[in-house]
Amino acid sequence: MTPEPNPEPAPEAELHPAWLRVQLARHPKRPHSLDYIERLFADFQEIHGDRAFGDDPAIVAGMGRFEGRPVMVVAEQKGRDTKQKVYRNFGMPKPEGYRKALRAMQIAAKFNRPVITFLDTPGAYPGIDAEERGQAEAIARNLREMARLPVPVVVACIGEGGSGGALALGVGNIVLMLENAVYSVISPESCAAIIYRDSGKAEQAAAALRLTAQDLYGLELIDGIVPEPAGGAQEDPAAAAENLRQHLLCRLEEMSGRTPRQLVDHRYAKFRRMGNFFA
Repeated sequence: MTPEPNPEPAPEAELHPAWLRVQLARHPKRPHSLDYIERLFADFQEIHGDRAFGDDPAIVAGMGRFEGRPVMVVAEQKGRDTKQKVYRNFGMPKPEGYRKALRAMQIAAKFNRPVITFLDTPGAYPGIDAEERGQAEAIARNLREMARLPVPVVVACIGEGGSGGALALGVGNIVLMLENAVYSVISPESCAAIIYRDSGKAEQAAAALRLTAQDLYGLELIDGIVPEPAGGAQEDPAAAAENLRQHLLCRLEEMSGRTPRQLVDHRYAKFRRMGNFFA
């Protein structure tokens, strides 16, 4: 009896482009905030502590010079190896982190320095200790105070922009995203667990969330997309940083001639337009 030939293996299903972007945004070798700070800013001096409870390494803040101009940098920082991830709490800030960020931005306002923020977090830390110290209040206060800062605020989402944890540093005159970054109200896994009762349907949820830079630019929720090297920023961090440098420089120049009142009005109008589909 002649044995039947083995059937050809079924071709692997192609991943949805949105889910591919999520994977790239979470790539273990993707540049984090400190990688960009090292390449973009001179004389960076870090600020520690919120003057109320303690310091939160998940948020890095400090003064530096960008193309010769003094600026304040506030960034969310993930860890690279296990020790760093634990130290940085996997990039999930606690209330003292957001309060440190606000303290730094208020210093920037006092000395008339532009603020540049980097978003890269799966979300604010949801632990009991964070809730006891006022996590929601700290985020809400940042949203309010960032809305009325009298200096230019430029935001760059460089990896994951996770819900209010990212938005607490995201109220800017200009919001940029790297080509393979994602920005969403909820992670695809959590969304799938709620909507489909199955976190394994994260790919399907990612497609529905419209969380890619291309989606958000089309919806006019962000102001620009920063291109990445082929394969993602992790393939050539120096080139990715240079692309970001050019966009930041252009946007700061765009905002530099505006008065404090104009900057606040511009920021207010920008966020009021979001979600408005009527003339």
